[in-house]
Amino acid sequence: MAGRGDPPEGTPEGVPGGEDEYRSVVFDEAFVRAAHLQEFSARERLGEHTQAVRSRPSAWEGRSSSRQAILLVLLILLAFGTAIYLGVRNPYLPPADQRAEPLRTTVVPLAPQGPVVGGEPARLFDHSPAAEYRTGAAGINLPLTGRTTHFAETQVVTALSIAKDYLVASSLEPGVLSGATVRPPRLLLDPDQLEQYDRSVEVPADDGRHALAAWLVRFDPRQVVLADPAARVQGTLRFEETSPDTLDVTADHTYTYAVRPAVQGAGPAGQASLFTVHRAVHFRFDREDLRMHRTELVTSTVEAGPQACGADTTGSLRPLLAGARPPETGGPAVTDPYATGRPAAPSLCGALAPSAQPSF
Repeated sequence: MAGRGDPPEGTPEGVPGGEDEYRSVVFDEAFVRAAHLQEFSARERLGEHTQAVRSRPSAWEGRSSSRQAILLVLLILLAFGTAIYLGVRNPYLPPADQRAEPLRTTVVPLAPQGPVVGGEPARLFDHSPAAEYRTGAAGINLPLTGRTTHFAETQVVTALSIAKDYLVASSLEPGVLSGATVRPPRLLLDPDQLEQYDRSVEVPADDGRHALAAWLVRFDPRQVVLADPAARVQGTLRFEETSPDTLDVTADHTYTYAVRPAVQGAGPAGQASLFTVHRAVHFRFDREDLRMHRTELVTSTVEAGPQACGADTTGSLRPLLAGARPPETGGPAVTDPYATGRPAAPSLCGALAPSAQPSF
């Protein structure tokens, strides 16, 4: 007997809706989950939906999005790690500031061979080797520059300019020459040398480290004043790269000052006389010095006269004035302070070359 709802003879073959038409289609759970379209439920269809079905994200799309997110995170971590590594290992980072060595000082007084020549400042200059020298800072000229292996031309110019600033501050500044201040040169020194500089100011000593005359030119204001505020200057500046991180500048200049007694009428009618200082200063710069506009002094050698060999010149310089004679004969080496570019006199005292005095 046929089942309820079926035709007595069963479902005819070939009629649509027969079992054979969908026999090959299996609607299992995996098939349903993989479907891209899903029919809304009866309750959902009662809402304001305009469509009968909705799209479903495939499992592959979900897995692809997760993989992309993980890959993005990994790329960010890799970039961050690379930046940290390069920041730590970068060989082109500027080196740490190098500690400055103490300045080595030499001060050699030059004793005259006869009485010191006196006269009017202009006449003395005109009849001395300083006649063709330039006045003041104009006599300290920067040389032609160029880059070195590890320093750009701008850095070389900066080093030369700082060296000139120090020479002006320590040899030509009126307040420094008169003993009123020691601050201008100090402002240009590497901090590692400030303690040595301050000790040289407070307790100068002839120990190769603390001769104030090697740091700056200063006259004892109780005995000597400038007869002409403008000194005559001539010399050279040279630069050299001494390591990939240091640039050296060598200054070799002669300064000629017109001086007279501090007390009016002292000496031959208070006449002026010339006092000559030959300074050879070796400067050193690292990259931090160039950035901070400062320098360190490696060596400083001073030959100055006319002075007495026995005078204490570690602090203020003590010129012999017009008409004065040296109390004793000078050292064995006759030294011309106008001859630059030569080794300094090795003795504790030298003899001032007669050619260094004005001649009328």
